[in-house]
Amino acid sequence: MIDTLKDMPAVYLAGAGVLGLVVGSFLNVVIHRLPLMMERQWRRQCREFLDEAPADHAPEARLDLISPPSQCPRCGHPIGVAENIPVISYLLLRGRCRACGGPISARYPVVELGTALLSLIVVWQLGLTWAAGAALVLTWSLICLSVIDIDHQMLPDAITLPVLWLGLLISLPGLFVDSHTSIIGAACGYLALWLIYKAFKWLTGKEGMGYGDFKLLAMLGAWLGWKVLPLVILLSSVVGAATGIAMIVVRGRDRNIPIPFGPYLAAAGWLALLWGDGIIHGYFALMGIH
Repeated sequence: MIDTLKDMPAVYLAGAGVLGLVVGSFLNVVIHRLPLMMERQWRRQCREFLDEAPADHAPEARLDLISPPSQCPRCGHPIGVAENIPVISYLLLRGRCRACGGPISARYPVVELGTALLSLIVVWQLGLTWAAGAALVLTWSLICLSVIDIDHQMLPDAITLPVLWLGLLISLPGLFVDSHTSIIGAACGYLALWLIYKAFKWLTGKEGMGYGDFKLLAMLGAWLGWKVLPLVILLSSVVGAATGIAMIVVRGRDRNIPIPFGPYLAAAGWLALLWGDGIIHGYFALMGIH
């Protein structure tokens, strides 16, 4: 069946887009709930450390990626299957809750459409292969991490660490790089930003980035190998610096307010995943290096 599908690119590309829409809907759940789950866990750990009981002694309601079912945050209206069709339901409801008429954030369809588009590009670029399947997992993880970092300035270990280990495992059959390159990439990715962090803190007394950024670059190093890390760091730094300066100049943003670096690392890593070799060769050609 796979061989048959390879002869019908329009079919499997359409399937990749639909799959991206469905996964994008789930990513919206992860983006919203995972930080809340982490915050609840931190509070529980703090109470255990301080040997304090909850103020009301009432058991906490279950909160995970499955329960409770999706509902309107304003009126508590349960969101049924017909109201949860990616993008289509948002358009039919005109961006408002059916029960209370409250606005629904446009982020939900944007994440769904973005996930569908990036998924389609991955499959279009890599074809119907195991590499494309793995690249989709990495792409979805990067989308989730980027949005959470924008919202909360954190990159959850619950995503970065499993995906890092997955990158090391898929290096065994050499799906993207060999194990030697992958292991060195993971180590160099973490240490590169850790050294920059230490140097910046020593010079200024301030923390220039978080440990989540180290782990994210280590994750990308495990998937792409150490040779691509300079490209990822360069692309993310240039785009991040340009965006930060633009926000300060255009929007008057306080330069002391931290700007999440994770989305720039994620975007640079995704570009390197699909076009890293072409970008590097193009740069060398532009510089006249052969």
